[in-house]
Parts: sequence; C-alpha cells; structure tokens
Amino acid sequence: SKGKYLYFICVEKTHNSFIPGSICYIEERRYLEKFENDSNPEHLPVMAMGSMVSYHVKVMALRHLSETEAGLLQAIVEDAQRLRYFLHRDELDSALALKIDAPVSVEIRSEWCQGILRYIGSITSIPALYTSHMLPGIFFGIELQGNDKGKGEYDGTYMSRTFFCCEKNCGIFAPFNRVRPGRLRTSWPQPLTSRKPPAASAEPLNPGDRVQVFLADDSFRQGVVIALKKEEAGMCAIISMKKGEEEGEKQERLTVPLECAMKQELLSPPVWSLDGDEKHFSLSLNSVVEVSLSEGRTVYGTVRWIGRLPDSEGIRVGLELEEDKGVSDGTFKGRRLFQCPPKRGLFVRQSSCRPDSRFQPPGKRDGKASGWHTVQGSVNSHAVPSTVAPLWGDQAVQVLAGQMKGIQGHCNSCYMDATLFSLFSCSSVLDSLLFKSAQPSDALIQATLLREIVNPLRTEGYVEASSVMKLRKQLMEGGHCASFTTDEKDPEEFLNLVMHHILALDPLLKLKTGEQKVQDGYCYQIFIDQNNSLALPTVQQLLEHSFHSALLRLAEVPSCLILQMPRFGKKFKLFDKIIPSLELDITDLLSDSPQECVLCGELATMECAECFRDATFSNTGFKQFCYTCSKQVHSLPRRQKHVPSPLLLPEGYPTGKYLRPPREQLELFAVLCIETSHYVSFVKYGPSSQDWIFFDSMADRYGDEDGYNIPAVQLCPEVGQYLEMPLGELAAVCPRDMEGVAKRLFCDAYMYLYQSPSMALYR
Repeated sequence: SKGKYLYFICVEKTHNSFIPGSICYIEERRYLEKFENDSNPEHLPVMAMGSMVSYHVKVMALRHLSETEAGLLQAIVEDAQRLRYFLHRDELDSALALKIDAPVSVEIRSEWCQGILRYIGSITSIPALYTSHMLPGIFFGIELQGNDKGKGEYDGTYMSRTFFCCEKNCGIFAPFNRVRPGRLRTSWPQPLTSRKPPAASAEPLNPGDRVQVFLADDSFRQGVVIALKKEEAGMCAIISMKKGEEEGEKQERLTVPLECAMKQELLSPPVWSLDGDEKHFSLSLNSVVEVSLSEGRTVYGTVRWIGRLPDSEGIRVGLELEEDKGVSDGTFKGRRLFQCPPKRGLFVRQSSCRPDSRFQPPGKRDGKASGWHTVQGSVNSHAVPSTVAPLWGDQAVQVLAGQMKGIQGHCNSCYMDATLFSLFSCSSVLDSLLFKSAQPSDALIQATLLREIVNPLRTEGYVEASSVMKLRKQLMEGGHCASFTTDEKDPEEFLNLVMHHILALDPLLKLKTGEQKVQDGYCYQIFIDQNNSLALPTVQQLLEHSFHSALLRLAEVPSCLILQMPRFGKKFKLFDKIIPSLELDITDLLSDSPQECVLCGELATMECAECFRDATFSNTGFKQFCYTCSKQVHSLPRRQKHVPSPLLLPEGYPTGKYLRPPREQLELFAVLCIETSHYVSFVKYGPSSQDWIFFDSMADRYGDEDGYNIPAVQLCPEVGQYLEMPLGELAAVCPRDMEGVAKRLFCDAYMYLYQSPSMALYR
C-alpha cells in the first residue's frame, strides 16, 4: 500500500466504533511492528476514519483495501451499502478500470444519462489535523453528452473549485456506484455480469416449502421443494410433485428456475378477511397495504400492479415491499409487470391485502381498518386547503407541544420530517415554495406539501406518516429518485431536489468568487482552512473563516441562509461543540457593500486579508479600515508587508464623515442535528432566548414491526440558559452534564437555518 498508512474495511461487528462497512486505518510502521512481535496476531490497533484514537479489532473482521479502493468506497455514505459494494466487487472493479475521457453512463435522479469522464478524485477538502491519513471520497466528474445535456447540476466547478470545464448544468459529480462504463440504452441500471448473489443471502425458497410451479405452457402444478441447485443459467429449485390425484401415485421431480416457483402461503387466502362495510373499499394502484404471510409475520408494501397471472384464479396484486422480504424485482416468469429493487416484489391474492394498520387512527388498529390509504390521497388524513400562517409564541406551545405532535416518522423518514418541521412550523421564509406557479407534473407534489403537511402542522400540530409517505412516493414516481420511499437521505439532497429540480425556486444563495463570478446555490457547506485556531467556534466565526479561505462574498442579502456545519460524513465532527449565533452579522460578507472601519467606525475604504486572524482589532474575522486607520495599522514593522486592497462602494453612495453604514443581520430560526444517523431539530418559536422546542419524529414507538412511531415536541428552555453563558464558562461545561436536550444542539448540529427579518410572508 502506498504512503504511511494501510486502510481496511470492517466486515463484521467487533466494536461499537467499527460497524460492518466502516473504513479504518493503521500506520504502516505500527502494522509492521505488530507482526514483528507476533507473526499471527488476533487483533490490530486500528483507528476509525477521522479519529485519532485506536481500538483493538479482530484481524478476521478486517479486509485490506488499496488506497484507491478506500477512496472510492469512502464516497459511499452508508456503511451497509459500502460493505455490499466491497463484497460484490463488480461495480468497484469496473470503477478501478475507468480512465479519463472514457464514455460512461451516470445515474441522475433514476435516469441513466450518457457522458464523458473528465475527472477522477476528491471534491472536498480535509482539515489539516487529518490530512496525513484521512482519505476524502473519490468521485467521478462527468460531462453530459447529446440529449442529456442540461440534466446535470454543475459546470465542472464544485464549492468554488474547478475540476473540469463544461457548459452550465452539463456536469455532474457522482460516486462509483452511480457510474457504469460504456453506454446504456435502458432507463434502469443493468447488472455488470450475470453473477447471482450467494444463495445463503438471496434465495427466496428453502427445502420443505410448499410451492406452486408455473410451467412453460402457462399451466401450473403444486409440489414441495426438496433441494436447491446451481445451474449454468442460475439457481434452480428441485420440486417433488404427484403425477396424479390417486392415493399412492408415484412422485416425479422437476427442476425449474426460482422465478417460476412461488410459495403457496403467498397465494392462499389469509385468515383475516374484510367484513361489513370494509368490503366496499376499493384497492387501487399506490394503495399502502399489509399482508400476513404466516403467524406473526406481516409485510408492508405499496400496490404497483393489479391483474391476472397465468392459470391463477382470481385477481392478483403486485406489491413493492418496504423491506427485502419479496421474491422478485417486479418480474413474473420473465415478464416485467412493474419496476422495483430486487427482493422487494411480491405477487399475492387481492383478498390477502388489507389497509396498512400503522396508518389507522389509534382506535382502529385492531384489524378493522377504516379505509385504504393511497399516495393519491388518504381517507384519514386531514388535508387543509387554506393558507395558514406559521405558529409563534404561546400559540406554538399550545398547538405543537406534547406526544403525537409534529410529523410522524416512518421508514427512514427522519431527515425529511426534521427538515419540514424546521422550515415550516414557525417560519414563513420559504412559504413561496407553497404558492409559486409549478409545472402540471409537479403541482401534485406542491399540493401535498401545502395541504397535507404544512397546513395540518400549523393548524393541528400533527402530520401522520401517510402524508409524508405520499410526498416521498410522488418524488419517487416523478423519476427523481428510485429510493425515496425506503432509503435515508440527507436534508440538503431533499432540499435541493424540491427547491431546484421540482419547484424551480430562485437560488437562495448568490456567491461571488475571487474572480468576480457569481455562483448560485441553495445550501452552503462550511469548510475550514488548515491553519484555523478555533477551539470553541461560533457559527459566525465558522462562516467568516470559510468565506475568507475560499475567497467568497455574498452577492446579495439572502432571504434564507442554510449552513451545513463542517463534518467529515455524518459521523465525524471537526468540533466537539459549536456555539449557535442567534444573530448572524453578514455585513462584512457582502460584496461591493459599504463597510465600517473596525477601529474608528467611519466608512471603510481598505480591507486587509493578512489581518484576518489578528485579534488585536475585534473578535470578528474581516478587517476593514478607513484610509487613516489603515495607514497607522500598517506602519508597524510586523504589518508593513501586508497588502491592503481597496473596497468598492455602490455607485452614488455618499461618503460624508461619520456616516455609519447599515448592518445586515440574519436571525437563527432552526437547527437540524444528527446523532447515529438519526435527525432531530430545534426550532425557535418566540423572541426570548429560552423560546426553543425540540422535535423528534421517532421519539417513541408503539409495538414492534407492526407498530408505529410516536413523534414528540418538547419545550427546551435550558437551551437559553447555555446561550446566555459567558464563552469561557460555557467552554468548561462538559457536554454530558448539560441539562435536558441542550447537548444535542451544541454537539450534534448538522445544519443551521437563518432568515432575513424583513422577508416574513405573514405580518
């Protein structure tokens, strides 16, 4: 392995810090010393990526990675997904073989687009503390070609760094699992080879299962699986079947592909059946249902197909399940009936389906369903069509606080729940999303967001999980992402999709680079330069340092500023604590705007980048001076080599003496936090520093697999207690000693949301 470090991937859980799929490292020197002292060690002292603390991990639980392999896998966010790509190496091996200027296909919002590979490497910076060993993820920069031009998101520049050049929205950066060599003609990713997963993890049948076998002539027979066998074409089942109905008739054996056999329990009528008025509820496409496969085993899914299967009596229903408990990917006997991921498809009798009990009111969860829930609309959801202002002050407490309040979480939805609650419960800064004109294809998404999520949240203080699931399904069915109903996403991915690609909201953020080019965006990721001296930073300091190191300025005052805190992935924080800035002063971050001299307060005419870290003048970062003060400051020997630059003023701006420029400030209205891949949020609901509420969409749970999550909103005035502390006193507070939920705000912040006080929609 190159360099000073060796990299490994963990393939089994041996320590709390090393779950399967996590990448770790060890100094090559220590590795060699370990084997010199013990030729067959049982443990290795390795460190998790981004950590400086070593743990002894079993050698048998580690697999060696080359530096390039580790970089490619590091671009995959989820540990389980990373491990799967390592164990089944087709995609990884293909990525290792890719070269610059090679033709490729890249997945963009569930569509495979054609392009040319222009860049291979990292697109993010690593803090100085970790540069010696931490590997940034390796991404592929692709220039889209032909009819796919304009479907990208970049012009070859990412976070003010240019990696290649192409037309606007004709570039995309993607991890290797979304890139394929050559050109694909289909809209669904095809496997690189015909290799099947190991039988132990993927075979839907087992010896002893009673099955119905569908034959080539479209007839079917019943039998029992006696063995599974690997043939050249794939895995097959050996079925024992009677030749006739007479008692004692000899048995015959038949070998068939697995997709031609289905367990009888999946086709037989269930014990539960509709009774009374429930018989009148119609089952339609996109209904969310549950099916009992056996005693105590219930699966949940969405109806994707309704029809008749060959030689099967009655109507059959094709379901896309929430978990990998199915038998197909939507195909039946080689014929595709609907599209879904592998092992998520299941065909059952129509009478086997019943309404998903998790979305029924509490009094209806005993099997007597009150109606079907579909992604087109929910019988039990409370759609509110009118315009409703956000909650504030005592009203927010009365409507929102308590159990079964907020947005109910379901199936990896916490990222969306926390984001929606933060944006719309007590703020109107992005309400323009709800009312702007939208394309007909996206109007349903906008209507769901307004009528079934935002308005019920503001009027009743509660949104049931089916409403958010409806939104997720609409996003998926719109071709934006095939995994929106199942997989966990990042808040910024969801926000970028809704604001940019669906509702086409004007960019919230306009940044001017050192070359005076203006870049648009919706969120800003804070990056900290290598030589920062921040120990207990405020959000104000982090933003100023990030803008200073990247040579950025704001081209205009944003109505909403969404800041992502400096992290390495979801797990590794660069700072143990970050102090929230309740007011964010962006005056010094504005381009071509009048500034105030940091010494005398007069109109500034010069700015000195070299003085940025000099705390002699003020606690803030940027240092602007009037002509007189600049001359005096730079007359000292240690500053004589500084090169101040002139500040530009708006045309026609008066330059009278003692004219103080106005200050531009944004207000903090919400914070998203993450801990162990679970998102929660803090929202400011009133003017006092203690007016904070804490929201968790999965605060508690009723029941097990067939249960439901209980969302909760609680008051957390203890947050204000710590915000009012002197910085030195707050630095001495141990996080585990903080009262209530305050620790999560200071230690787990993922995204800060600020708004302009002059941009409120309702007054």
